[in-house]
Amino acid sequence: MTQNATKNERVVEIFDIFKKHLVKFLEEAQPNHEEYTEFVKWADRLGRAGELPLYMDVFVETHVLRTVYGDKPGTEPSLLGPFYLENAPLVTEKPYKLPMREDEKGEKLIFKGQVTDVDGKPLANTLVDFWQDDANGDYSSFGADAPPYNLRGRFYTDDQGYFEVETIEPIPYKIPTEGPTGEFLDFIDQHPYRPAHLHIKFDQEGYESLITQVFFSGDKWLESDVADGVRNSLMTDLHDRGDHKEARLDFVMRKDQ
Repeated sequence: MTQNATKNERVVEIFDIFKKHLVKFLEEAQPNHEEYTEFVKWADRLGRAGELPLYMDVFVETHVLRTVYGDKPGTEPSLLGPFYLENAPLVTEKPYKLPMREDEKGEKLIFKGQVTDVDGKPLANTLVDFWQDDANGDYSSFGADAPPYNLRGRFYTDDQGYFEVETIEPIPYKIPTEGPTGEFLDFIDQHPYRPAHLHIKFDQEGYESLITQVFFSGDKWLESDVADGVRNSLMTDLHDRGDHKEARLDFVMRKDQ
């Protein structure tokens, strides 16, 4: 350890627990040295391909969230996902509308909700960070032929915690399969599809940030989401209003501990 290094007790604690359970895992799985070597090579390809965030999002994050938040009050978190961008444009003109191309494909969607705390108090001026895929199943800056912040925006709830935003109906899509993550899906015979969903992040002073998703009933991939991110409490219905679709879901934030 260098003279200026500072021992991180939390890192030591977590690593000791990891090592203890790793030994139990190895005793049960009993991989041979060839299998271990092939795993190291695959993990190296995963990192070199820049797919570690993708792999962790698909196969690990949902278990972290269930373990930490499973018995807590408030809206269930869901995956942040690998396609989040910070500092999306702040949308100030009402009615709110996500930044999009003039000829944006897809059916118009009006999404509504109210943000409260666990005691039912409306949370005024909550920052809502909203992002989603386009009608081709792509995210801006991650393969979509679109401006960097297309279908991404931030806005605030009103004095009663309500918000309403115009966007387009998201569609199911498959995660990237050309690299090591796709290899792994082949190993376990798992399809690469996620159901249609919206991503939302809520920030309010004095409360835990809430990162979650919204899903729609009737989607064929709900029961087999490759990322296991679907929660029954995050489901809502799409209503056909003629010239557009409409959906609503309310959200409950937890106070900082």
